[in-house]
Amino acid sequence: MSAPSVAAASPVTLHRPWLLLLGLVLVALNLRPALSSMAPLLGQVSLSLGLSSAAAGLLTTLPVLCLGLFAPLAPILSRRFGAERVVAGILLLLAAGIALRSQFGVIGLFAGSLVAGASIGIIGVLLPGIVKRDFARQAGTMTGVYTMALCLGAALAAGTSVPLAQYLDNSWAAGLGIWLVPALLAALVWLPQTQARHDAKAQIHRVRGLLRDPLAWQVTLFMGLQSSLAYIVFGWLPSILISRGQTPAEAGLMLSVSILIQLPSALLAPWLSTRGRDQRLAVVSLMLLTLIGLFGCLLAPVGGLWGWAVVLGLGQGGMFAVALTLIVLRSRDAHVAANLSSMAQGFGYTLASLGPLAVGLVHEWTGGWNAVGWVFAVLGAGAIIAGWGAARSLHVAVISEPVKP
Repeated sequence: MSAPSVAAASPVTLHRPWLLLLGLVLVALNLRPALSSMAPLLGQVSLSLGLSSAAAGLLTTLPVLCLGLFAPLAPILSRRFGAERVVAGILLLLAAGIALRSQFGVIGLFAGSLVAGASIGIIGVLLPGIVKRDFARQAGTMTGVYTMALCLGAALAAGTSVPLAQYLDNSWAAGLGIWLVPALLAALVWLPQTQARHDAKAQIHRVRGLLRDPLAWQVTLFMGLQSSLAYIVFGWLPSILISRGQTPAEAGLMLSVSILIQLPSALLAPWLSTRGRDQRLAVVSLMLLTLIGLFGCLLAPVGGLWGWAVVLGLGQGGMFAVALTLIVLRSRDAHVAANLSSMAQGFGYTLASLGPLAVGLVHEWTGGWNAVGWVFAVLGAGAIIAGWGAARSLHVAVISEPVKP
């Protein structure tokens, strides 16, 4: 692989760092509601529009697929227009996608989901670079804040979409469309950042050999497989819980609580995982917690569902944070990290999209939910195998060199 990357430009003096911090938090809050708001309303949407389980599976898969397919556009747009302007423009595009999927029937639903997924994929690549550039000395803390904001946005949308839809004339379209409001608010607060001026002569580096490196693929596969389980939870867990006797509101609230539990886990897991010689124990432990929580929600007695949802949240929050940490730990410098991040998100999220689709297809074929346990098991086993390799204390064997102007 030979990919040019721009070194983090020298940051300007932050006259209002609180405004940048507020903007970053609000932008991050908007990177999951378009995904997690659909799940509690999926049954109502499917019934209203006549979607089969396979079509519903495609609907949950499409935004995740776009996360991977559109991630490579982020550095191209950033070099052309500047990261701050791209974030502002894509936030408006995200709001448009959310509006579109709540209108125009099935076509609008799928087209809006595509636009929303593409928008999230582009912004998700750009934000970590802005954090590293403007908060270099607090990069670890800010990454934790960024991850917590992601989880909080997902939890809010999962827990409130059904009550909001019921309040708004029992309209699933309104329950989905309401999430364009925080996207527009984030764009408004972010607007001052588009006037920032950064060093346009940042050194461009070329990183070669990434696609030929086994460790890079292990990091990528771990990111993709653990993300696949996460997006299965976002897309299908409420439907599974509803089939077990929960109301849509209860199922959405249970998903919301599970995601909220991810916040402390996401903060603590990376710190704990770097205390030892490598991260293999953390990878295996967190994946086992995730699988235990998933199978508990799927098969255990109904009376213990809240406990299993908590276990699931502890596992998934830590696992996602460790997956992000591995990208940094396996890279020798910031240029390699930028390219490895692009690879892990591009290929990884494309792979992750297959999980929700597989769950929809298995449910369609079997007419029940128990068989999707095999999907959990296969993805979990694959993540443990890939994660075991990715968590070794090594660096990817690539060449990083400056490109002469």
